[in-house]
Amino acid sequence: MADTTNILALETPILPVLTQRRSPRAYSSQPIPTDQLNQVFAAASSAASCFGEQPWRYLVGNRTSSAEAYDKILASLGEYNQVWAKDAPVLAVSIAKLSFSHDDNPNAWARHDVGQATATLAIQATELGLQIHQMAGFSPDSLRAAFRIPAGYEPVAVFTLGYPGDPNNLPDALREKETAPRARKSLADFVFEGNWPTLAQEQYDQTNA
Repeated sequence: MADTTNILALETPILPVLTQRRSPRAYSSQPIPTDQLNQVFAAASSAASCFGEQPWRYLVGNRTSSAEAYDKILASLGEYNQVWAKDAPVLAVSIAKLSFSHDDNPNAWARHDVGQATATLAIQATELGLQIHQMAGFSPDSLRAAFRIPAGYEPVAVFTLGYPGDPNNLPDALREKETAPRARKSLADFVFEGNWPTLAQEQYDQTNA
């Protein structure tokens, strides 16, 4: 069932599933069926990548089937993120392989391609009524030690995965973020045809991701 909370309203119509994708902090404890979990990560494999390298790797902690891994990922998060992320049934880490497999040269586009894969994964999740919330507030060193991540592989982000839950279960400050209207920059602020513009100032609006 589609998540219809805080649907994004844009100046130009886009695919509905894209307007429904958001980054919730309130999650239901409902487990994710294995077939749906497989669908979500299979979607990542459809993303484009430089030389077809597919440099993305994912470490997954499922509370019902891999609780130890789940706890290790949760422990890597900053306290602010642990407060709400602990309710999601699945935690995952996106990881970039930093060199090309065909010649072992550095892959300067690895992180970009991991981002593409995870964005594709997020859209598939949304189509299934799931949502992910990607986080920068984590310790790469903690993850590297806990999972023995080898050199040449770099944790990019940690994300929750699950069915959206009741915002009323969140602390007050987080509940306000969960229900606040979502907004995005206008096209004129980031699409520059023909030349780089002279902007009066770079606009940054902190809105729900």
